[in-house]
Amino acid sequence: MEKIDNFSLISPFELTENFFNSLDNDWMLVTAGDEQKYNTMTASWGGFGILWNKPVAFIFIRPQRYTFEFTEQNNQFTLSFFEEQHRDALNFCGAKSGRDYDKMKETGLTPVKTNNGIAFEESRLIIECEKLYADFLKAEHFIDKGVIQKNYPKSDFHRMYIGEIKSIYRKG
Repeated sequence: MEKIDNFSLISPFELTENFFNSLDNDWMLVTAGDEQKYNTMTASWGGFGILWNKPVAFIFIRPQRYTFEFTEQNNQFTLSFFEEQHRDALNFCGAKSGRDYDKMKETGLTPVKTNNGIAFEESRLIIECEKLYADFLKAEHFIDKGVIQKNYPKSDFHRMYIGEIKSIYRKG
């Protein structure tokens, strides 16, 4: 596995990214694990901000996703954002399970080692996070019950992870 290269390390406060657009339209890969074994999945839900006086990212993963077990077993995860030319790879990583497919072989994405995680050489932006908090969304805590009907007809609620942003790498 290659070491991260061709990226500049930047501060979270240097980001000019429109994350509403990046999450909703461009998507990202959430990756957890280590050099020996990891998995990645496409995600379009999440957010960024300041919590507990730290820059944070928050992500949501359903327990039936293969990436869930890697996120549970590891304290770090990465968020990788790509240019439009990688849309097919993102579609594949969102539709197919790493239990059944070698996603790197199928997509041609090149894994790279960050300080404490795995990301992809083809990314334009990589955000490396360390878990601070995790909990399942709970039906009884939803104010708008319509969200449950629309998004959780099987009551398979996501687990939310809040991670402190430890490093950000921008291509170029």
